[in-house]
Amino acid sequence: MRNASRPRILVVLHQELSSPGRVGHVLIENGFDLDIRRPPLGDPLPPTLAEHAGAVIFGGPMSANDQDEFVRRETDWLSVPLKENRPFLGICLGAQMLVNHLGGKVEGHGDGLVEIGWYPIKATEEGRKLLHWPEMVYQFHREGFSLPSDAVLLASSETYSNQAFRYGQNAWGIQFHAELTRMMMQRWVVRGAERFVLPGAQPGRDHLGGRLIWDMHLKRWLDQFLIMIFGKPR
Repeated sequence: MRNASRPRILVVLHQELSSPGRVGHVLIENGFDLDIRRPPLGDPLPPTLAEHAGAVIFGGPMSANDQDEFVRRETDWLSVPLKENRPFLGICLGAQMLVNHLGGKVEGHGDGLVEIGWYPIKATEEGRKLLHWPEMVYQFHREGFSLPSDAVLLASSETYSNQAFRYGQNAWGIQFHAELTRMMMQRWVVRGAERFVLPGAQPGRDHLGGRLIWDMHLKRWLDQFLIMIFGKPR
């Protein structure tokens, strides 16, 4: 039974066994409850976020350009947090849906390159004003996004130049994945192994090996980033 005194964050996932991972752990530790919805499995999205403290749309194996009903529904639904000025975070697919909603473009790299593994990013001046960013982040994508009009770029990389942005005061998008627990990464490495032959992808052993070196910094960044977006309930 939900604790009515704890504010809720809407969590949107795209597969039956998907998990909010460390994002969920941090939000719960910070005093929030999670309202988990899976639109591909028929879950509705709320017509308002008046009863939520914000929302997170996670990634998935599908493309933000797919014509599936739930992809169009989620993309259209983003008018709710934007209109109500509620905190929203889009991760990978979620960020790409936000870009499409704002009139930007989601597409693959011109040379067919992907980012699957650990890659360096560099914070922009605007990004550095907000918090300290990790030097390496975990990626698992074949498409990137343009920077929406009036959005502020916060971090970039060599292959996909737009890695993190803010739109307005409360809408945020990131291309990379800071939410993976070790168990989640192991599952991704096993289930996504066929993608490691794509140009630019790293072999599975480097995914897990890189975690030992860079994950601590990525987790520290995530803790600060989520507090910056959603705060902590009193």
